[in-house]
Amino acid sequence: MQLTVFEEVEQGDPEALGVDAASLYRAFEQVKDGRKAKGKRYPLALLFTLILLGKLAGETKLDGIIDWINERQHELKKLLNWPKRFPVAKTYTDALAKCDHQEVARTIAQVLVKARAQERCDGEPSQRLSQHESANEGLMQTAVDGKVLRGTLKHGREDQPPVHLLSWYECESGIVLDQFIVHSKNNEESACQAILHPVLVKGRILTVDAIFSCRPWCATVHAYQGYYVIPIKDNNPAVRRDLEEFFEDDGIDRHEFQVHKEITKGHGRLEVREIWTSTQMNDWFENEWAGMAQVFRIRRTVQVKGEERQERVYGITNVPRAKADAKRLLELNRKHWWIENRLHYRRDVTLGEDASQVRSVGAPEALTALNGGLLALLDFQGVKNVAKQMRHLCAQPREALQLLLGKLSSQYG
Repeated sequence: MQLTVFEEVEQGDPEALGVDAASLYRAFEQVKDGRKAKGKRYPLALLFTLILLGKLAGETKLDGIIDWINERQHELKKLLNWPKRFPVAKTYTDALAKCDHQEVARTIAQVLVKARAQERCDGEPSQRLSQHESANEGLMQTAVDGKVLRGTLKHGREDQPPVHLLSWYECESGIVLDQFIVHSKNNEESACQAILHPVLVKGRILTVDAIFSCRPWCATVHAYQGYYVIPIKDNNPAVRRDLEEFFEDDGIDRHEFQVHKEITKGHGRLEVREIWTSTQMNDWFENEWAGMAQVFRIRRTVQVKGEERQERVYGITNVPRAKADAKRLLELNRKHWWIENRLHYRRDVTLGEDASQVRSVGAPEALTALNGGLLALLDFQGVKNVAKQMRHLCAQPREALQLLLGKLSSQYG
């Protein structure tokens, strides 16, 4: 029998919050608990909920979360209708270590994807929504990139290995669709190819860094009816040389080119981003790069305090112009870095992930899944300043708990 805090009882606390069937808590109840029966005094869904509750209040360390909960235990016990004392640190780490971090990440992603879909259905008439999705053919950008959890480094113990995770991040929604363990930075490409699956690929545009610029990876993405946008750097010297010579050749027909330019200013900084795209190299590359549809060159010029620096990026893609013109390709290139700025950076700086000293095998990965889920939840809420929102929720435990127990809505609060 699945343990739960909210079992039906004849008399419950009148102040207890209800739990919606579409809530994160209910979804957590479906995550497989790897602990033995004797160790399940605290339901896994309760443990995940308490961790996220503490993190929503701005606590970045497990000890801080426990202290925050204990300081508010009287109120929280009423809201949760929970008669016992709250768990200690070992209970959390044991539970985290014995669950499947990928199942946790996928569970959170499914809840948020359903909530977003429901919002779209409620916000637009079905005919209009169908026409909108048809026009855009449902192509969602997914950025793929790896990150080392620095708090797991240099422990020198077999039961506390370093952790390097590869994340599949949906840029438009901020949802981590899945995460995978990689044994080293140099193995990112091979590891990613090994776990490529149609569910993560079909109908999506995958943006990656240059380590993925290999033919087998692109062929697999294309075979699964997905799209790749690949930067070509020094790890593919022959292809890069071909692209440089092509775009710098004054004798080619440039009437076929598409060009787009964007300028941004602010805080004494001027940035100019330009892109040139062409289909003239398709025949040249099609035998080696599956589905070859366009090549591109991006020039980025930045001026700060009178100093100027410039960089050029060359790349290839199997996304045809009908689905992504020059403006869209430049946008894809810019949004790819959201996985660094909106996921990795915020996990480190706002949620203190790299400083975490939770080391038991499996536990850091599960905490990462919860961190990514928390950020996606706040993105769904439309939160612009995560740190400020956490200070608010620290003072409003009931409101924070309602986010985890109630039906998700971008209009909540």
